Amino acid sequence: MGRGDAAGSVAAMLRIRLILLGALAVVLALATLAVPAGAASGNNADTALDQALAKFVGRSDGSPGIAVVVQRGAAPVLHEAGTAIVGKDRPITLTDHTRVASVAKAYSGATSLAEVTAGALKLDSTIGATLTGMPASWADITLTQLLQHTSGLADFSQSKAFQQALVASLLIAPPPATLVSYVFEDPLLFKPGSKYHYSNTENILVGLMVEAATGKTYPDELQAKVAQPLGLTETSLPSDSFMIEPYVRGYDISNHAQPEDVSQLFAAGWTWASGGVVATPGDANAFVRGYVGGQLFDAATRKAQLTFRAGSSEPPGPGTNSAGLAVFRYQTKCGTFYGHTGNTPGYTQFVAASKDGTRSASVSINAQITPTVNKSAFPALRKIFELAVCAAAS
Repeated sequence: MGRGDAAGSVAAMLRIRLILLGALAVVLALATLAVPAGAASGNNADTALDQALAKFVGRSDGSPGIAVVVQRGAAPVLHEAGTAIVGKDRPITLTDHTRVASVAKAYSGATSLAEVTAGALKLDSTIGATLTGMPASWADITLTQLLQHTSGLADFSQSKAFQQALVASLLIAPPPATLVSYVFEDPLLFKPGSKYHYSNTENILVGLMVEAATGKTYPDELQAKVAQPLGLTETSLPSDSFMIEPYVRGYDISNHAQPEDVSQLFAAGWTWASGGVVATPGDANAFVRGYVGGQLFDAATRKAQLTFRAGSSEPPGPGTNSAGLAVFRYQTKCGTFYGHTGNTPGYTQFVAASKDGTRSASVSINAQITPTVNKSAFPALRKIFELAVCAAAS
């Protein structure tokens, strides 16, 4: 490495650290042949969606690329605009791998609720009775409260200790239990069950409870209880930063003139069950159809899952948001859908399906767009979320 390269690398790392410290406080906030959008029947909802996608990637503050999967029949329909790789004419496809960000919380919800049906866990299983080495104040917090974001636990991703550890070791993550340890000394924000507060700590604990209850690793149980039953062949939870080809490059777009590739910036283990899942748009679409459609657990567990209270996904989904167990209800002008959103450096995601799982929509972009940082672009993206479910409902 020459002098110029070394200086550039140091500058890049400093810039990366600034990106992470700001962006990660917000984060953790089906390889099926698709019918191309142009070959679909085509209706007003499809047209409105396609126009919005083209407009979004044309914005100075929009993402380089966007893919929307809509399914209202036997096969998914892919709508796309822009590029998966800056500088190339390369649209995002159904089989490109991407980081699903906090949509991973729906996957940990699916796994744990499948364990409830299997008898390994109960909805009222507590941290104290399931895990060792946790703070005494956490002992009575239940699986239900973790899944519905009513535990009162502080968010480890907001912790200064976590941020310092992350920057010091971007590519090697600690064991998952270490992540929650960053808030061991933080007091509960409120009495568990009394309020809603979105916290990344909760889904790390869900994954740990799955491991303790089954004696198997959470990634293995994710495959056994979710991926295999739903036929998800391109869904995984890696511990490192490596992305399997083909994959969508994720970009930091703070410098719109020169987006920076942050696809493999940090190890997925830093967000684990709360945000580390990698999947393709096709797999994500198949997942939400099966998850919402009730294919993974029994009727009693599903009834509990679909009991809602006030609470918004992060970032907000379309329409009026309410929180169930690792799923959000989106009441829109085109009907009610259920799913999850997520964002992480380089990516923003949205997946949703009708209650019976027969109609679905997912949105995947290769930039992190948040309502607090991207105050002009996010409303346009949220409108696309709604246009996507409207196309699914049409």
